[in-house]
Amino acid sequence: MARGASITVVPVGREVTTQQAANLLNVSRQYLVRLLEEGRIPYRRTGKHRRLRTEDVWAFEAARDNHRRAGLRELPRMFEEFGGYAPELK
Repeated sequence: MARGASITVVPVGREVTTQQAANLLNVSRQYLVRLLEEGRIPYRRTGKHRRLRTEDVWAFEAARDNHRRAGLRELPRMFEEFGGYAPELK
């Protein structure tokens, strides 16, 4: 908030729609639905609609962020393994 970023307050134990979950994860609704269909985030159906628990959305976000950080930590090793920058051609 101090940096001017927007925040969202969601009570623990609440269920959200696919659009709300997509907004929380900063992804498109279509991408979120694909994650649901792949079984990567649990959900339940209420008639035709899907509902997600906020805890499951936060757990997915944490796992996704951990995976991204692990990949970023791996980059310097890969960079060195492949010889770093190629010498400039003149």
